[in-house]
Amino acid sequence: MLANSDLFTIFDIVDSTNNYAMGKIHEGSWRHGNACFSFEQTAGKGTRGKHWQSNKSENILLSIVVDTSILGISQQFYLSAVAALGCYDLLFKYAKENIKIKWPNDLFWNDRKAAGILIENVIKGDKWQWAVIGIGMNINQTTFIDGLVKRVSLKQITGKTFDLVELAEELYLNFFDRYELLIKKKYNEIIEEYNYHLFHLNQKTQLKKGPVIFESIITGVSSDGKLHTKDVVDRSFDFNEVQWILK
Repeated sequence: MLANSDLFTIFDIVDSTNNYAMGKIHEGSWRHGNACFSFEQTAGKGTRGKHWQSNKSENILLSIVVDTSILGISQQFYLSAVAALGCYDLLFKYAKENIKIKWPNDLFWNDRKAAGILIENVIKGDKWQWAVIGIGMNINQTTFIDGLVKRVSLKQITGKTFDLVELAEELYLNFFDRYELLIKKKYNEIIEEYNYHLFHLNQKTQLKKGPVIFESIITGVSSDGKLHTKDVVDRSFDFNEVQWILK
């Protein structure tokens, strides 16, 4: 069991698993493969500086430390993609169907959010040294605060209650199975599979850029992490350049 390994640390409560892991990197006490899981966070992080909301002892809150020195700074999206694929593998195993990767960092079941990924990096000069991959995955929670995006848990999908630590360990192993693709430099395979599971692929979707809401067909994501769409013209968008408008 990973829980009995010095690689996998379990907390009852912590401010943020990402904060804790990043602190361990900076003090030089953690190495590639170290991870921490917590049953509760007091200051959980989401994307765009948002707070990641999670009921105590109901969800996976996991951060994994990765030595990224095998990759260049321009290859950051590959790590994001393999993290998403690792999450996909776990959710699909239990949900069986309708799991999609929503660009750039979410996992959806139908049109509801099941998981989110936040990657924070240590870059010195032109060297990408470390990454902390934070994963929040809805497991046993059945009531959520209403927000712009509807959320869903594995329990709601399957009707089953899961052991959080066992599932977090499985997610950890899934990630490193996918990380092998990076080690083997199978970059095309990573992007192809990411796009195969892409949310709303080849569908007309409402997007928002600044104050403007428009419709465009999702055509895929490129190796640099840009979202590509098509309407009257071909378009491409960087991270945080557009928002999805979901009904």
